[in-house]
This record gives sequence, C-alpha cells and structure tokens, in this order.
Amino acid sequence: MSVEPLWGEVAEPLIRGIIVLPNNAAPSTIGAPTIEEETREEEALDVPWQVVVHNDPVNLMSYVTMVFQRVFGYPRDKAERHMLEVHHKGRSILWSGMREPAELYVQQLHGYLLLATLEKVY
Repeated sequence: MSVEPLWGEVAEPLIRGIIVLPNNAAPSTIGAPTIEEETREEEALDVPWQVVVHNDPVNLMSYVTMVFQRVFGYPRDKAERHMLEVHHKGRSILWSGMREPAELYVQQLHGYLLLATLEKVY
C-alpha cells in the first residue's frame, strides 16, 4: 500500500483514518492575509445614471412605443414623445436614477431587442 507524502515528508500509512506524521513533520502554517489597497475607484452610490435608448433601422415606431409603455409604465402620449425623439434625434433619455434599477431597465430593453445604454450623469 502506497501513501503520498505530506508537506515534503514521508508519512506513515493510514491507521484507522488518521495519518501519522513523523515527529519532525509540522503541519503547514498559514500566515495572516495581506490586505492590498483597492486600486479602482468605487462608483459613488448617489450619482444618478441615465437609461438612453438609441435609434435603430429595425424596430417599428409602434413597437418601440409599446415597449416604453410596458417597461416604464408610461402612458401612450409620453411613450410616443420618447419614440419620436429617438426617431428624430437618434436617442432619448428614458429614465434617470440609481444605478441598479437603471441596469435593470437597460436589460429589459435589450430583452425587447432595443439598443439601450446606461450613462453616468456628471
């Protein structure tokens, strides 16, 4: 029966589930973890973010209006105003607020195959 050595020493065979180490073999010691300084700057939690939708040549105007109503709960006239802004100016800011809900809105718009981005407000 062969037993793999531990910690560079030769260990005795297994006896009742316990490995018997030679007298000079000490278990490895784990030093205290070192904490390195954070190298990237954390985003400020109170900085608002914008959900921006961009124009694309694929989606129909009525479809885009319907998506704005479903995702943001906008009434039809507000959804149409944003849709026309996207159509004529190439983009529209649909929502502004905290980052986490903004990310969720962008993901939902992507689910409807709209081109949407998240922009930090400076």
